[in-house]
Order: sequence, then C-alpha cells, then structure tokens
Amino acid sequence: MNRVATVSRSIDIGVAPEVAYQAVSRPEDMGRWSPENRGTAGAVPTGPAVLGATFVGRNKRGRFRWVTRCTVTAADPGSRFAFRVHAIGARRPRLRGPIATWEYRFEPSDHGTRVTETWTDDRRAWPDLAANLFDRIVTSGRTFADFQTGNIEKTLHNLKRELEKANPA
Repeated sequence: MNRVATVSRSIDIGVAPEVAYQAVSRPEDMGRWSPENRGTAGAVPTGPAVLGATFVGRNKRGRFRWVTRCTVTAADPGSRFAFRVHAIGARRPRLRGPIATWEYRFEPSDHGTRVTETWTDDRRAWPDLAANLFDRIVTSGRTFADFQTGNIEKTLHNLKRELEKANPA
C-alpha cells in the first residue's frame, strides 16, 4: 500500500493575515494550539522566526516524549511560514535525516484569513511497508497521514479559538 505523503487542512480565522502569521511563526508558542507539540526547548529568540533559524521542538504523544531539530525554510510575513524537521531523539535530536515539513499559508478571506496547514512526510527513503508498520505502532494503528490530519484539525481549531478571543472583531 502506497502511503500518503502530504495532508492539508484549512480554516477561516477572523483576524488579519499578519496577525495569524505572527502567532504561527513563533515556534515556542505552537504548544498552545497543537495536541502533540509542546513548544521549544532551549533559548529561542522572541518574535517571529526568520528564514534559516533553527529550533528544537518538544513533543509528547501519550507517555512518549521526544525532541526534533527544525530549520525555518520560509518566513514571508502575512503569507507563508514553513519549517523542515531533520533530526529527532528522546532527549536530544541526534538521529539525523529528512523527517517532515510543516507549512502554513495565510490568505485574505471574507472572514479574515484562510489559514492552511500542511504536513509532508519527508521519509522518502523508507520503504512503504516499513513506514506503514512504524506509523501504525507509534499512532495506535493509524497511518501518519490520518494521524496528522487529526492533529492539524485540532491545531487549526485551537488557533482560531485563541486568536479570535484575543482579537475580537
């Protein structure tokens, strides 16, 4: 079975694209919206991340915790923010290799901003059979594409709730 390499979801949020971008482009704050990410570890500059910046993301799924090394690959204020995950580990991101890319696009809409979050599986060198087996073990029987679709939907709904509460129309 071929695996799905990219999933994406969108939501309209009642704020300007620049406001949504400012929130999402601060990796240390992602834990406020994501069901799995817990923000960053170590010193991180305050404010939006810039192109080429690196950060260590903290993650938790059930009782499992891990960290990832990430590099910002797009930082276009009010338009696009993306980062590549390229190392992973239990306490330090020691295992290097392409893991995933996360991208956020911001487009004006009738209701403020259409935010689109996209996850791409960068584990291209993994055989489908091995990836599918690994994925089902670490996601309690689901594919990563299905699992990440649920995470993206929760993240976007949480982001919408928080931004609209902090920025009433």
